[in-house]
Amino acid sequence: MISVLLARKRIALAVFLVSVVVVLGISLLLPKQYTSTASVVADMRPDPISATLSPMSTNLAFVATQIDVVKSDRVLFRVIKNLGLLENPAIRKQWMDEENGKGSMQVWLAETFKRRVDITPSRESNVINISYTAPDAAFAAGMANAIVQAYMQTSVELRVEPAKQYASFFDSRAKEAREAVEAAQAKLSAFQNSHGLLATDERLDIENARLNELSSQMVQMQAISAESGSRKTQAQGSQADRMQEVIGNPLIAGLKADMVRGEARLEELSAKLGDRHPQVVEIKANIAELRSKIEQETKKVTSSVGLANTIHLQRDSVVRADLEAQRAKVMKLKSTRDEGQVLAREVENAQRTYDVVMQRQTQSSIESQATQSSISVLGEALPPNEPSSPKLLLNTVLGILLGILLALACALTLEAMDARVRNATDAVELLGVPLMGVMLSPHKSKRSTYSLAIAGPAAGRGKSGGG
Repeated sequence: MISVLLARKRIALAVFLVSVVVVLGISLLLPKQYTSTASVVADMRPDPISATLSPMSTNLAFVATQIDVVKSDRVLFRVIKNLGLLENPAIRKQWMDEENGKGSMQVWLAETFKRRVDITPSRESNVINISYTAPDAAFAAGMANAIVQAYMQTSVELRVEPAKQYASFFDSRAKEAREAVEAAQAKLSAFQNSHGLLATDERLDIENARLNELSSQMVQMQAISAESGSRKTQAQGSQADRMQEVIGNPLIAGLKADMVRGEARLEELSAKLGDRHPQVVEIKANIAELRSKIEQETKKVTSSVGLANTIHLQRDSVVRADLEAQRAKVMKLKSTRDEGQVLAREVENAQRTYDVVMQRQTQSSIESQATQSSISVLGEALPPNEPSSPKLLLNTVLGILLGILLALACALTLEAMDARVRNATDAVELLGVPLMGVMLSPHKSKRSTYSLAIAGPAAGRGKSGGG
């Protein structure tokens, strides 16, 4: 390889120099391009729903989304609108020359800007660098700042537009919820008025107290009726004279006392005068009359016990009927109260729904009026002092590398087209026979001539060469 390069050094050097000169010439002839960069910080507020996601993946997705937004036609269209480029005669003439008036000038400008915009996110942060390249340094800085401003305005719109839609939706829902509350309240009021319910719980407490009182009376009447029934049974039986009413009756007690005295007198006179004596007969008649009066008075007393029992039974039936009526009244009042409570709960649910909708409507309305963006400018773009391209030093290095490669390629190509024996190794490789010896002869021209002695059938093809 070295011998080949040394042999072809003039051609290789010429190719190398031409390559370097061409690269440098092209670099000097190319128009200068200036790149200006502006930096922004995108504030990411995590959603509670996505809190389980990895923070790194969420951050990368958020930054990637913001980069797509910056590169979107919507941002570039706003840049064109903010700068008034559609009314610029020079730009319109350039569009007419390049596109012949075909298509949209706005789309053409956006595609042109998109090729000159470079978005670079910072590693592991929400900082985004927005660069713009142009032949004029001031124009590049102005375009980078204009893209940042359009990006911030677009981010506000992307936040406000859904909020406006939500606000409109919740506004209509709030009207419906308010109408539902009014309808439920009107239904409850009509129900209360129709049933005379001003204080349902208080009235129910009064009716329950009345029901408890009637229940107590019913228990008492049942006890009294049971007692009077047993006394009536006793009065109608053979033990009527043992009743307290009969024993305590003064008339019956007097008649019994007279009968006892008569029976004592009868026993005394019967012993003295005999059973047929007129006085004994008279006393017996008096005793029989007294017994008859006692039985009559006893019947009167026992008949009053039966009458009292009848009265007690009537009162018991009356109290029982009042109790059943009061129980039905209380049950009806409870049913009415339950129905009223259902209507009241409907009013509460409608009111709660209305409150929630109003809260969301207020929140959406406030968000729809937001003017602040979550994007903050970290650094404005400034006109660069040095062009970003062409890079003379880099192009020179690349030209040198390219020249070296072309020189090697040219030397090797020429060598392949005209192969020569320059040393013993070339002879062995070319002829494929062993080498017997080398004879060198010095000359005045600083070059040496050597003769090769080749063994084998190919000895006649021995060559001598200079190197």
